[in-house]
Amino acid sequence: MDPLHVGHAAKHTGWSARMLRYLEQAGLVVPSRTAAGYRLYGLRELNQLRSLAELRTRFGLGIGDIAFAARLRREPELRTAIDGWLADVEEQLGPGIAAGAPSRWVEWEQRKHERLLAA
Repeated sequence: MDPLHVGHAAKHTGWSARMLRYLEQAGLVVPSRTAAGYRLYGLRELNQLRSLAELRTRFGLGIGDIAFAARLRREPELRTAIDGWLADVEEQLGPGIAAGAPSRWVEWEQRKHERLLAA
């Protein structure tokens, strides 16, 4: 299969050309480029686009969710900061707070904001 330019790749996969550019910007699917700078989507990129669509459907994820997960893998400092924040939340409110006890979560957030405003 010959590589496809962005418009043909969009038609072939069901994504819009604009979304393909966004996915590249987010680092989720990065096509090769011609010498003139045109995007070329080969079999690898087309398969990535299909599996990305399946991932979104299967798990009910938005592109922003997947892009954030990719950032966590690429940026260890970000992952460490978020892991530390989540550990602090669990220490304050108990394990599984984000999923299991929304009222306690809201209370914790309110206390946090009160402390910030008092500072």
